Amino acid sequence: MKALEQELITLKTGIARMSQIVIEMLNNDITALVERNSDLAKQVIETDNEVDKLDVELDELCLKVLALYDPKAIDLRYIVTASRLIVDLERIGDHCVDIAKEIIKINEIPPIKPYLDLPKMAESAGIMIKEAINAYFEIDTKKALSVIKRDDYIDNLHTQILRELLTYIVEDIRKTKGAISLMFVTRSIERIADHATNLAEVVYFMATGKVIRHTRIEELGK
Repeated sequence: MKALEQELITLKTGIARMSQIVIEMLNNDITALVERNSDLAKQVIETDNEVDKLDVELDELCLKVLALYDPKAIDLRYIVTASRLIVDLERIGDHCVDIAKEIIKINEIPPIKPYLDLPKMAESAGIMIKEAINAYFEIDTKKALSVIKRDDYIDNLHTQILRELLTYIVEDIRKTKGAISLMFVTRSIERIADHATNLAEVVYFMATGKVIRHTRIEELGK
């Protein structure tokens, strides 16, 4: 096996591991919220150290491959895409930590509402991350586009939850603290979905050489 091929396998393995960790962090965040488990939220915060370690290792690997092997064409786009994926995955991990910190605060006060839509929102964001990484491994533009389209569902849930939380504040001012914390959690999940969209967009670029940021999704389906 050529040295470059071995390095690419190592890179793929690292990205797969990194994506698995941040998805698990997001899932644990929601479990910690629903079950009021602050110990699990603290575990999420600690797990981010592993994400940061992978961020540094994989970034260094990308630089090494570019310097030593001077990759061309699709191999070059593959490495450049990997470096972009690593950045967004690391930021997703940061958002998971922010959510965990807020959940610890939320768990110290009485719950203000049943958690129905937030788990749906987080689950969908997790699916987006997973599918975007799968699209990278499979060089699958259709799968990448499906991730981008799913972001509308996240945005709609985000708006719906914020509207509902504002209603809780208006009805009972004592619920303000909890509602604001939940707004922060909702916003962070929405940002995670945005990063998943970024993942899909750079995968689309890798496969086609076409930059699709700020492009209407309807135009890409033609």
